[in-house]
Amino acid sequence: MDKPLNSPLDDTKNTADESLEPPLNVAHDWQRISPIALVYFVLMFIKNIFGNFIYVAPALLIGYNKAMEDPSFWLPVVYGLSALLGLASLLSYYFFQYRLTNQQIEIRSGVFSKKYVNLPFSRIQNVELTEPLYYRPFGYTCMQLDTAGSVKQEAKVVALKKTFAQQLKHEILAAHLIQSEQAESPSPESAVDNEAPVPNEGDETILDRRNLDDLVIHGLTNNRVWIFLGGMAPFIDQISSTIGEWLMMFGFNVNQYFEFEGRSGWQIASTVLSTFLIIMLIISIFSVLGSIIAFHDFKLSKIGDRYIRRSGLFTKTEVTMRLSRLQMIVRQQDWLDVILRRINLKFEQSNANFNNPQAGQLTNKIIVPSVTNKECQHLMLDAYPNNQLNEIKFKRVHPRLLVRNIFLFLLPISSFVTWVFIENENIEGLPYLAIGVAFIGFLMVMRYLRWGYAKDDNFIYVRQGVLGVDYYTFPIYKIQQATFKQSWFLKRKQLCSIEFVLAAGAVHVPYLPQEGGLELIDFSLYEVEQSKRNWM
Repeated sequence: MDKPLNSPLDDTKNTADESLEPPLNVAHDWQRISPIALVYFVLMFIKNIFGNFIYVAPALLIGYNKAMEDPSFWLPVVYGLSALLGLASLLSYYFFQYRLTNQQIEIRSGVFSKKYVNLPFSRIQNVELTEPLYYRPFGYTCMQLDTAGSVKQEAKVVALKKTFAQQLKHEILAAHLIQSEQAESPSPESAVDNEAPVPNEGDETILDRRNLDDLVIHGLTNNRVWIFLGGMAPFIDQISSTIGEWLMMFGFNVNQYFEFEGRSGWQIASTVLSTFLIIMLIISIFSVLGSIIAFHDFKLSKIGDRYIRRSGLFTKTEVTMRLSRLQMIVRQQDWLDVILRRINLKFEQSNANFNNPQAGQLTNKIIVPSVTNKECQHLMLDAYPNNQLNEIKFKRVHPRLLVRNIFLFLLPISSFVTWVFIENENIEGLPYLAIGVAFIGFLMVMRYLRWGYAKDDNFIYVRQGVLGVDYYTFPIYKIQQATFKQSWFLKRKQLCSIEFVLAAGAVHVPYLPQEGGLELIDFSLYEVEQSKRNWM
């Protein structure tokens, strides 16, 4: 029997100038979103165009060169694209409608390709509220809804008044909590008790905050600007030429600086090293700025069994995740994190599309950046009280993994390169080759030493990494599939590899003793069958 669509917050007084949305209990007719959504649609179209950077890069490069030669030639193209962008945004806004009926939300959208989504509140697993910078002065937000099903069951209402979105979020979470409790206790008496609302905002407990110094450390230790530089590769010649001309205005000749003819070895090394340090400094500055923009005012809190993550400088994001949806915790450290004794903690939740992520898909993890070991342990025990990650002893994978990597990959390739150097009489390059081979061998040894696995009565733990180290912790009852893999070579040596598949992804452990691998799989599947617990 459907519950009337009345929010516990309906008694909040909203004047006509505060919200364009009707109260929840009268929003049964098809509603239009706010006209401010036009800005959202324009920016999303632009983002989608530049999101396919690899396809538009040649056109942008040609267009840039043409514009430099004859700027007026491209004016009609710019005007035409602007008009097309405006028309597409206007039509997207006009055809976007939603309504609330019988504890469900319906959304119609699309201009030429019509899309209709019908989501019962009880099936919605995640509610994400996003406040872009251009929404904030007007009090609007985007609401994204996600179920445990396919991407077709995800929905987004792109411009709701913030107060209305909070009421709707509260109603959705209340319906989902009631449905979950009724599934666990289906008796009529318990159904009456389950009419209690979800905990209110006053019950919120702050678990963790991140300060500016934490975000600076996170930006330095998790530098991802190389991805951006890779995307800029088609423009590198033009960019370097422009920078060179700009520096020439200040009397600095870049070409002369990199003219190595007649210089000694230490001068060349000094030039290369100083250039590398300058580039790394610039990259680090961009990375730190990115970290501050993404995690500004970070707060992780908890209400009942729900985790709530809020962060963002320009675009404020609020992500809600039920504890039952948590699939595994990842404790991640890059090499600089190891030195600074910081940890990036990831709460990975169920995501039916982890093998085929979609643009704009709801974030499937909560990241807590650059926490200390004590903070990390506190957060892990809050989610998984019985986990023993800090105390458990890991079993190392078989040494044949290292032997295979060295004799099958490193030695043949290095021998071939050495032969090429000798054939070309490049004897001076052999010491550098030896250093490179030794470094790669060191990385292979570290990779082998990092691999490890362990289990207790409730959890499985996996360790991996090279210079850094990552730990994966997940409850055994969350396992959906366990795979035993054994090639002809592994079978000869009585070895195997195993893979655990969870709703958040797969965790792989290579080169285990065959007996130990089978025992681990049998133990896991037995625990899954015996517990009969819902992975959601």
